[in-house]
Amino acid sequence: MEEKLKIKLSIADRVYPLTIDPKQEEGLRKAAKNIDFLAKKFEQNYAVRDKQDVLAMCALQFASKIEQSGINESESTKEAKDRLRALNDLVISRLGSE
Repeated sequence: MEEKLKIKLSIADRVYPLTIDPKQEEGLRKAAKNIDFLAKKFEQNYAVRDKQDVLAMCALQFASKIEQSGINESESTKEAKDRLRALNDLVISRLGSE
């Protein structure tokens, strides 16, 4: 069993101590960096009252990307299935005509 790793992540000028699996460290650090970058972008471009508003907008941005990715993947899967069905129908029709 791997030992847990204690790290500190800074998000929106606040430090969060975490105990994690070592394999999670890179992903968590990248995520914290992306949140900080987006938070600063929101603060610079919009009249923001407080950090909670900024973090809520960050959460919405990231969640919408995940949801849209799922929608796009579902559409791609449906298109692939439709093409496979058409190809299958074509193969069946050719085999039946011989």
